[in-house]
Amino acid sequence: SPPLVAIVGRPNVGKSTLFNRIIGRRAAIVEPTPGVTRDRNFAEASWNGRDFSLVDTGGIGGAREEDPLDEAIREQTELAVAAADVVLLLFDGRESLTPGDEEIIEDLRRSGLPFVVAVNKMDSPKQEAGAAEFYRLGVDRFRLISAEHGRGVGDLLDEIVNLLPESGETQEAGGRVAVAIVGRPNVGKSSLVNRLLRQE
Repeated sequence: SPPLVAIVGRPNVGKSTLFNRIIGRRAAIVEPTPGVTRDRNFAEASWNGRDFSLVDTGGIGGAREEDPLDEAIREQTELAVAAADVVLLLFDGRESLTPGDEEIIEDLRRSGLPFVVAVNKMDSPKQEAGAAEFYRLGVDRFRLISAEHGRGVGDLLDEIVNLLPESGETQEAGGRVAVAIVGRPNVGKSSLVNRLLRQE
């Protein structure tokens, strides 16, 4: 199976917009409301001849702490990261960093997973000048992008592709069979999947 790239970050940083930009169609829900992407959204993608799977996740971080689904969003993100071969950590360049952001970087470093940091919503060179505080994250390099307008996304994909494992080295063991569960709406497909996977 192709390697898996997981897009993670706080709610409303533009994960779904970047997901749609990379796969070239509007498959993810794009809303200005934090936390709209509650579940994982998978698609196949390709860049410079390298195929990979892409997963768009609900936001990490307690943007809506009163929302009982916030914990479910975090769990979905953790599941995606656990299965990923490369993590793309996305920030909103117009928002200030929080101590939680630095904790996420430390968690990723401890995981040993290859990861790329991208600062989104950098729609012009003038806005890029305001991204200096992201250097305090201590990452070797981060990409300044505009998912909405496509600025910097090609360079970001170049870096991601360079981190992809060689064929046969992905986290998923070989020899597995893909199974699709199909049926009319409201017949219990999601309930069956949850029971089989023993998770929501």
